[in-house]
Amino acid sequence: MSGLNLPFPMLSRRRMLQASSTGFGAMALAGMMDESLAVSPALTLPEGAALKQTHHAAKAKHVIFCFMSGGVSHLDSFDPKPRLLRDHGKPMPVKIERTMFNSNGNIMGSPFAFTPSGQSGIPVSSMFPEIAKVVDELAVVRSMTSAVNEHAQANFFMHSGFPIMGYPSAGAWTAYGLGTENRDLPGFVVLQSGTAVPPHGGVSLFSNGFLPAQHQGSILKADQAEAIHNIRPRDPMTAQRRRLDFARQFNQPFLAETAGDAQVEAAIRNYETAFRMQSAVPELCDIAGESESTTKLYGLDSPIPEKAAYARQCLLARRLVERGVRFVELSCLTQNIGAGGAANPWDQHGELKRGHEAMALQVDQPIAALIQDLRARGLLDETLIVWAGEFGRTPFSQGSDGRDHNPYGFSVWLAGGGIKGGVIHGATDDLGYYAIENKCTIYDMWATVLHLMGVNHEGLTYRYGGRDFRLTDVHGNVIREILS
Repeated sequence: MSGLNLPFPMLSRRRMLQASSTGFGAMALAGMMDESLAVSPALTLPEGAALKQTHHAAKAKHVIFCFMSGGVSHLDSFDPKPRLLRDHGKPMPVKIERTMFNSNGNIMGSPFAFTPSGQSGIPVSSMFPEIAKVVDELAVVRSMTSAVNEHAQANFFMHSGFPIMGYPSAGAWTAYGLGTENRDLPGFVVLQSGTAVPPHGGVSLFSNGFLPAQHQGSILKADQAEAIHNIRPRDPMTAQRRRLDFARQFNQPFLAETAGDAQVEAAIRNYETAFRMQSAVPELCDIAGESESTTKLYGLDSPIPEKAAYARQCLLARRLVERGVRFVELSCLTQNIGAGGAANPWDQHGELKRGHEAMALQVDQPIAALIQDLRARGLLDETLIVWAGEFGRTPFSQGSDGRDHNPYGFSVWLAGGGIKGGVIHGATDDLGYYAIENKCTIYDMWATVLHLMGVNHEGLTYRYGGRDFRLTDVHGNVIREILS
């Protein structure tokens, strides 16, 4: 262009925007510039993170995902509907969408009482007397929706944004983008104990999908002598170190030959992480140094095995975030009475009162203790807790005393890092059937989580099969009303 003798001055793109469309281009440009200047300074991330810096200053460093597999009923936990009690036994006044079993009865009032709790006065079911005591830490979203109505598909959708296997879990995305603050432990850990098994969908729910393999969820059995099989070294650490160093002589040149192939690099990283975990995991799981008051706070002394086992998960979740692990997921246990199957214990198509009472007794005290303990240790402000099932339950009965699946409107809650506590966001209709106010999607939930972690959810992508994928697919809006 420098060799051209033009009769008019060259216009830069900025000058063109300023001169075009009566100034609207300049207004848009100014708006974008103001937005970029308003973003808090980005933070440098640990080695191994895909993002070199956060998009903006993070409010949260860690996520603890309390997944209530099976579909806890919003109508019996955090979204009371007086009309259901008033019209109990009457036919539904609106069209009933297809349900999982299409064995639909009449309106069913909640068997649980609700009490306004905390200074905020948020109504909490009698199922959760301990969580009611910390309700001022919670932002309850009553207008969550899902796109699917079957357990396995809904579990995949909740975890990955896609209703089928093969896509990275939210924990894998978080670990990939932000890395881990502890080289001795994985960035994404799934805790199990007692009778807990993976929800429908299996271990693929914790998959790295097409992301590098080191971001797959590592399952720790919280109450086993060996939390990970063969974690205790059989050979001296010095001997293992020599073998790893010997293997490195071949692995590094091969990595160079493959032009830094992500999967090869992941395999090398996993060898090193596994080596260091031999010391880190037994130390993590050894809770002998915890005070008696702490173990009692969580309920580890409970005579109910399932409650004591879930309490150990919650305590280890705190110990994991203390050690810099980025994302921790907890697993519900099957109850031996009145609950759903092993993979979906909140799934009460019959005997809802009995089953939900048993499940709530399992998780109520440990989760409340986790919030209290994190707060007391100064960790809650940097730890985001997400409580959710894969969908809600219907306002009408299945059989005489159960509820079917309802993806059209249900409740989740968030607490901790960057969340405005003691608030309710959104609403379902007076039957609790459909979200009608500030309707939210699972994409919105994960967009909000990533935002609180300092990540623009649209910017955390991975190219696979010729397309850029992300946790929120092509959707998602941050739920700003619940941010502090």
